[in-house]
Amino acid sequence: QVQLVESGGGLVQAGGSLRLSCAASGRTFSRQTMGWFRQAPGKEREFVAAMRWSGGSGYYGDSVKGRFTVSRDNAKNTVWLQMNSLKQEDTAVYYCAAGWVAGITSGHEYPYWGQGTQVTVSP
Repeated sequence: QVQLVESGGGLVQAGGSLRLSCAASGRTFSRQTMGWFRQAPGKEREFVAAMRWSGGSGYYGDSVKGRFTVSRDNAKNTVWLQMNSLKQEDTAVYYCAAGWVAGITSGHEYPYWGQGTQVTVSP
């Protein structure tokens, strides 16, 4: 089992920034892909970003490319999502997910999920 706890959500004005954190515990964190997904009211869950255990540049959904950055520190069992130039349409509950996945953007492949953290972007 892997336990994931997100933090860092909140209310921010459009154009502002937030940094989400996801702390992992339990099974080996460093071998798992870590992903961020979000879900707004009345909408389907959306892939935001992910990073393989080996690091690298990360993967991003089209709607956040150039504005969000995913990073991880395997020694700290933590993954972050730096969100810049936030827009009202970024308002959603953001979830951290972990797993040994092939399809990095597919939420169905991630067996472990955090409880989510609310991000609200005001005008």
